[in-house]
Amino acid sequence: MRQTSCVLYIAVDGLIPVRGKAISGFDEFTAALDHAGIPAVWLTSRSRLQFDEPRRRLGHRHPFIAEDGCGIYLPADYFHLLPDVAVTRGRKVSTLRLGRFTCIPIAKALPAASEGLTELSEDSGIAIVALRALSPRELSQNLGLPPREAELVRQRDFDELFFFAGAPQESIDHFLEDGRGADMEFRPHGALWSAAIGASIPRCVAVLSKLYDRALRNHAPSVAVATPEFGSGLFGSCDRTILLSDRRADSAANNQSEAPRTREIPLNSPAVWERVLETVGARV
Repeated sequence: MRQTSCVLYIAVDGLIPVRGKAISGFDEFTAALDHAGIPAVWLTSRSRLQFDEPRRRLGHRHPFIAEDGCGIYLPADYFHLLPDVAVTRGRKVSTLRLGRFTCIPIAKALPAASEGLTELSEDSGIAIVALRALSPRELSQNLGLPPREAELVRQRDFDELFFFAGAPQESIDHFLEDGRGADMEFRPHGALWSAAIGASIPRCVAVLSKLYDRALRNHAPSVAVATPEFGSGLFGSCDRTILLSDRRADSAANNQSEAPRTREIPLNSPAVWERVLETVGARV
């Protein structure tokens, strides 16, 4: 691995839709990063299988973090070294071979989340419906996706996707509170929720950054890039951050002094990706 000025962590769910093309200019941006020798780690709420197609289409060959911080997926022979045994939440975890990837698990693998959800539902009396329980037709209808794409959504390694079966908001709040007390992590995705045990984006970034430091024999600063709705958990984990906001360009420029290590760039501004690339390469 070549020396690099930094390692980029990009939350891509706001940039690469489940269906259709990536946001304009993002493919050229990823190619420019490769040309500059800057690794780009993608973060997503999607599963390994669901994320396969956009990675192939955009030529992404670096590690990625999937299922909302459940696991780190390393392409074969990417680092040419074995990862240290990761320590997460006080327990040692070994790497897994999942498909074409070496996976460093941060969360507990399925069926841990499924069993935890079932127990929580029974104890609370609040009905939930897991995607794994739906028929292919019901799954496709609920997700609004063709059957094959819908099936990829529920094929998970760590987290369980579910929705509440008509429960009032107060009951939902109690359910989530009780689950968090039992070491479960919940993240909303529209009408759906994901549940995992031990998921953590900050731990994913810490473990992967340590691997890059070992490979490079030097600390490469970490730079986070995300839109506002996907920056939670990521921005506090990196040395510098770039917020792709929906502000107007002049409004964003006036806001720079509020967060010295955060650069705000409007996503709809001209030459947005050229500005991001310039900011990524800047020394702070």
